[in-house]
Amino acid sequence: MSKDKQPASRRKSLLIIATLSFIALGIIYGVWWLLFASHFEETDNAYVHGNLVQVTSQIPGTVIAIGADDIDRVKRGEQLVTLDASDADIALQQAQAALAQSLRQTQTIFVQNKALEADISVRQADIERAKADLAKARSDLKRRQTLAHSGGVSGEEILHAQTAVKSAQSGLAQAEAALAVSRAKLETNRALTANTTVTDHPDVQQAADRLRQAWLAASRTRILAPVDGMIAQRSVQVGQHVAPGTPLMTIIPLNQLWVEANFKEGQLQRMKPGQRATLVADIYGSNVTYHGWVQGLAAGTGAAFSLLPAQNASGNWIKVVQRVPVRIALDPKELAEHPLRVGLSMKAEVDLSDPSEEDIRQAQAVVDANGLSTTVFSQDKRQANAMIAKIIQQNTGS
Repeated sequence: MSKDKQPASRRKSLLIIATLSFIALGIIYGVWWLLFASHFEETDNAYVHGNLVQVTSQIPGTVIAIGADDIDRVKRGEQLVTLDASDADIALQQAQAALAQSLRQTQTIFVQNKALEADISVRQADIERAKADLAKARSDLKRRQTLAHSGGVSGEEILHAQTAVKSAQSGLAQAEAALAVSRAKLETNRALTANTTVTDHPDVQQAADRLRQAWLAASRTRILAPVDGMIAQRSVQVGQHVAPGTPLMTIIPLNQLWVEANFKEGQLQRMKPGQRATLVADIYGSNVTYHGWVQGLAAGTGAAFSLLPAQNASGNWIKVVQRVPVRIALDPKELAEHPLRVGLSMKAEVDLSDPSEEDIRQAQAVVDANGLSTTVFSQDKRQANAMIAKIIQQNTGS
């Protein structure tokens, strides 16, 4: 064999080996993708999200103290901002005075009822007396008129008797009118107090509710933390006059975070809630691995909910692969061991296998545990009720 043919044969052998190697690698990759890789979808377009709980004022007022600043950790119920309570205290004192006045006015009506009942009895006795006087005057007039025929009574006496009858009639009419007036007053007062007592009277209850409202406004001069978490975005300043609903600061519950992984639309065909997910945070690197569960897919793509949605009907349209946010719930224990912050970058990989009942149960347990609620705004009204009870006792003796 010539020297020229030996290198050509060697090159041919190398090409065959290389071709077979690439074919083998392709087959191995195909088998690996078919058995393993096709059951996973991953993306590095994933970020940590959390609840941003805004702290706002429920009443207008001027800020006189701030109890927490950015990066401070606060507990639920901790006082964050204090408003000037001067106006609220004056309103509370006015409400207390109004309740006392309402109690005295209502009690006066009940006392008047008893006085009117006694007055009616007196008026009825006056009527009986007036009737007796009228009967006597009429009898005297009739007797004198009988004697007048025999000349035993003068005309002047008869005139006096007639005057006495008219006077008795006027007295009876006056007594009956006084009785009618007393009965009308009693009916009016009874209509105002029917089926009620002094403390249960609508006017008193309305005044008591105004007092509770004034007490509630006074208590709201202390703005409390609705949840546990870390302070962020503090914008309130001392001396600032705030209106109801003005954002003062934000609390982020760092123990209730989740990941939003933005998968391409072509990766979502087999993705469903309950599937397991493995995540890596850039802040810790590959040394720390988080485990979670797919909570659900968003209702639309990120572009659909952007501030300026894409106008896909325009003439210069270019097709762009869209991404859909997929919410992934994190394991609370792993999150406690390696805390995260809102906005951190993550790499997420989702196992597309059908989730087991245990996975679905654990995912739902994390979702339920992350539910937010607070009792900070459910004010304990026992103090207000004790204040009302004290005012009632002082003004009614009961």
